[in-house]
Amino acid sequence: MILVRDHIAQLIAEAIHIAQKKGELPSFELPEVPVTRARDETFGDYASPICMTLARVARMAPLAIAQRVLAHLPSAPYIGKVEAAHPGFINITLAPQWLSQQVEVILAEGERFGQVDLGKGRSVQVEYISANPTGPLTVGSGRNGVLGDALANVLAAAGWRVQREYYVNDTGTQVELFAASLYARYAQALGRDEPLPEGGYPGSYLVEMGHQLAREYGDRFLTMERSQAITALREEGLKRMLASIQADAAALGIHFDNWKSERSLYEDGTYSLVFNRLSAGGWLVYRDGAVWFTETPHRSSGEVQGEQPTQAGAKDGTDKDNVVVRSDGRPTYFASDIAYVWDKLVTRGFDRAIYVWGADHQGHVPRMKAVTRALGLDPDRITIILYQLVTLKRGGELVRMGKRTGEIITLREVIEEIGADATRFMLLTRAADSQMELDLTLAVQQSSENPVYYVQYGHARIASIFRYAQERGFSPEGGDVRLLTHPAELALIRQMVRLPETVALCAETLSPHHLTHYAQELATAFHAFYKDCRVVSEDAGHAAIGRARMKLVQAAKIVLANTLRLIGVSAPESM
Repeated sequence: MILVRDHIAQLIAEAIHIAQKKGELPSFELPEVPVTRARDETFGDYASPICMTLARVARMAPLAIAQRVLAHLPSAPYIGKVEAAHPGFINITLAPQWLSQQVEVILAEGERFGQVDLGKGRSVQVEYISANPTGPLTVGSGRNGVLGDALANVLAAAGWRVQREYYVNDTGTQVELFAASLYARYAQALGRDEPLPEGGYPGSYLVEMGHQLAREYGDRFLTMERSQAITALREEGLKRMLASIQADAAALGIHFDNWKSERSLYEDGTYSLVFNRLSAGGWLVYRDGAVWFTETPHRSSGEVQGEQPTQAGAKDGTDKDNVVVRSDGRPTYFASDIAYVWDKLVTRGFDRAIYVWGADHQGHVPRMKAVTRALGLDPDRITIILYQLVTLKRGGELVRMGKRTGEIITLREVIEEIGADATRFMLLTRAADSQMELDLTLAVQQSSENPVYYVQYGHARIASIFRYAQERGFSPEGGDVRLLTHPAELALIRQMVRLPETVALCAETLSPHHLTHYAQELATAFHAFYKDCRVVSEDAGHAAIGRARMKLVQAAKIVLANTLRLIGVSAPESM
């Protein structure tokens, strides 16, 4: 379906061309016509500032341009009032008759309402959470997961073929420290005086896991050679941590299509392939026993060169030297990321790859773009969304540690305290790059101050209307939506028809937080309608408008449910 805003832009462009042909506007190349929702509803539903953009090339006042454009604006069934407003805006108000007919459109489309075809069936992979499997998920990982999962929902609704992936960092220094820490906790559980390794993981979750392993396996791993035992415990520990992570994600309503092993990139030859490709292109240099990636390619001899690497603060914008292989021969995380981007875009052939990372990875973004270009790929095919971490509060007081362990606050603890719906909705109320405060006290309040309660209550209230109507033998059958002319009815429909454009906005900007704001505005419009317009009445004279309003609330229920589904929140029938 074509979006109303895009259709309006086409009509304005057509009107400008007509005015040019008639000599009322000079000849000039027309830029893209911007059309947005009007910020002030008193000015209409849509506004375009295009005439102010054209003032210089047309050598005319913006208001005069707008008046000449509107004189040739083609008609459309959804266009009601049009006006040229100072200093040169074109304002358009949707026709009430068209608005009322959209109730029937929504009822006919049902769960499909809100879907748009921006992706045209192209493929996109959204990779999110991807926390190291060395500890439980934190509330910060929860924000990562909610952003990624809601974005995947939006992209699917916008016509993309979406794969959701968790990248498992199952190799490298941190995994080895995790394994050594688990060995120490396992040995301690069996009474051996085994210290934690330097830089190891001190969390109580490993103490619990060590006791579990001791109960299940006895001293089996203590009878092995130490390095062999640590390797075996690494696999056992990773398996258990991933199961825990999977359970935590599922508790938040997150399920992945694929769990991709970092180790597999080395085992299947992907790492060797990209290393050789970069080396042949002159993108790798050698110094102090290590191999570095540089943005300035050297001669292509098929071998790693001996020149100086890109240094910190160089034009790639990174804040660290780009080491690919350490002096001891171990590849860095950057090496894995190089192999991983090739795996995404070439081996598996996704049209786009979207990463959701914490803001502390900001310095890694430009070098990921640079290395993608060095591999001969379009860097615009990858997008990295950076999100700020989460501050937890309870009743205005900062929460610094978990109740159960007195250590880090886990995602599971937050879900158990406020519920999955509140966790998802609240973590999606701010843009990814904004600081996030999650008030645990507010999240469980049953009041209009709690946004998730306020929105869900709207859906439950509609369900209660239908139960009340059914008890009295009242139904929407035969309802005539042309009777929907009350300002509160039209205001509600205006919000309902915004869903496709909200989905498009979220998909175009990769910003799913717009959904929660839209949901609150839609709920506000419904609650106002409920206050001003009685739906079910025993008055015989009310029957016709009552049936029409039943259709309206039925459509509103569909739009609310579709919006909550995109957010990943339930649509309750009662509260």
